[in-house]
Amino acid sequence: MACVEEARAVLARLERIEELEHLDVPAEVLLGEVRALLTEAEAWGRAEPAGTDAAVDSLDRCRAALTEATLAR
Repeated sequence: MACVEEARAVLARLERIEELEHLDVPAEVLLGEVRALLTEAEAWGRAEPAGTDAAVDSLDRCRAALTEATLAR
C-alpha cells in the first residue's frame, strides 16, 4: 500500500502546483514546489516493486535540469 500513498502525494503536489500557477505566485515558490515534487516522485519510484527504470531516469533528468536552472539564476 505504500506505493499508493506515494502516488497520492505526487498527484496532490501536482494539483497544488497547478493551483499556484493560476495564482501567479513568484517563480521561487513554484521552484520549491517542483523540488518537493521531485522528492516525492523519487520516493514513489523507490516504493514501486519493479519496472521504474524509465521513471527514475526521467527524474534524474528533471533534477539535473532544475539544478542547472537554479545555478543559472
